[in-house]
Amino acid sequence: MKTILIIEDDISILRGLKDNLEYEEYNVLTELDGNKGLALAQEKQIDLILLDIMLPGMNGYEICRRLKKEKPEIPIIMITARGSEMDKVSGLDIGADDYVTKPFSIPELLARIRAVFRRIDSVNTDNETYSFGNVTIDFKKFLAFKNNKEIKLTSKEFAIMEYFIHHEGEAVHRHDLLHEVWGFDAMPTTRTVDNFILDLRKKLETNPSQPKHIISIRGVGYRFISSE
Repeated sequence: MKTILIIEDDISILRGLKDNLEYEEYNVLTELDGNKGLALAQEKQIDLILLDIMLPGMNGYEICRRLKKEKPEIPIIMITARGSEMDKVSGLDIGADDYVTKPFSIPELLARIRAVFRRIDSVNTDNETYSFGNVTIDFKKFLAFKNNKEIKLTSKEFAIMEYFIHHEGEAVHRHDLLHEVWGFDAMPTTRTVDNFILDLRKKLETNPSQPKHIISIRGVGYRFISSE
């Protein structure tokens, strides 16, 4: 049974989400306060987090930012009353996996949760282990190593690399990544893709300023090459 943590300060929304998720046979943990929610996420084994932005104690952006450094494998869906594209991009840029704006329908949210789990399961099963250069990625265990030292990749970064590996040597358009990794409904921009690629290069390339594996194609996107 998968465990979902809800960090939301609106008690009526919190109770409604908890009841519906438990009906779908998820194990549900809840917290009203940002600081306590972060602590709970750090202490427990969590499979997904539903995270409000405007919280007492610590806002959702900061919680997301910290968790993506400490436990990057946990997918996060942001839930907020804010609806502007800039708010959505801000959340996605710091590593959120999806974004839902209040008011939302429960069937829509459940569909997004299932979609996130499907993407993760796809990463886990399609390519269990893959090596290139001095990097090894274990998709089944959500582990990555560079020069035999563990490096932290977010769930989204694992998904990007899985897509690159499936399309090794091909020109991958930014919009292909938006569609396959984020999904159209997530509404990130191509800038979001570029920011993720910059972070991946810093983690995986020997010289990020002169990448040998994740190559830019001007006006198009990127090409992944396993051999230097």
